[in-house]
Amino acid sequence: MKPMIKAAIFDMDGLLVDSEPLWQEVMEKIYRDVLGIELTNEHHIRMTGQRTLDNLVYLFEQHGIKDHVPEKVEETINEEVTRLIRKDIALMPGADQALTVCRKAGLPVAIASSANPVVIDAVVDALEIRDHFDHIYSAYYEEYGKPHPAVFLKVAKHFKVPPHECVVFEDSPAGVIAAKAARMVCVAVPNMAPGTHPFIRTADVVLESLEEFDDELLKKLQTP
Repeated sequence: MKPMIKAAIFDMDGLLVDSEPLWQEVMEKIYRDVLGIELTNEHHIRMTGQRTLDNLVYLFEQHGIKDHVPEKVEETINEEVTRLIRKDIALMPGADQALTVCRKAGLPVAIASSANPVVIDAVVDALEIRDHFDHIYSAYYEEYGKPHPAVFLKVAKHFKVPPHECVVFEDSPAGVIAAKAARMVCVAVPNMAPGTHPFIRTADVVLESLEEFDDELLKKLQTP
């Protein structure tokens, strides 16, 4: 039996906003120039959707980096990404439509992002979309980031909605796994990873764009 959907939770980077190219540009430059690491497409797919600090700690361990501090490198990355966001950021195609569908259905709507709160604030303020959301929350407030489900579970608790009655919109393998680990309905709109990625395929619905999300699809998800 399918649950009735009573809340909608949206990832931010690569799902609501077209920020992944900015992250990719900044990370490739800093990882190469500062850390001497050439990032591959496989790196990007693996790291997308996860906290920057978690990714840095992982790569520091993998490459035996001792002469830099992950927190300082993260600060540099966040500063540069924030600068680019304020200069040029746009909503992903269909983002407005998906948000409108959810709000028209009376669902409380949240952002649950792996980004640092500083970056989240830069995005919502640059696009003037803060009022579109009932709650905005970062995985940086949790002990563990995605693919751990903590960030989604905390949002469900905030809304006082059982996890299985929440729908999560995600673009990354880590985000999809987090949503399903939280036992939530998941709509995946793959960005860096292909739709055939095994983790993406665990989503309840896989779309090519948020433009495909409409009243009828929400009704299907809500049908008991």
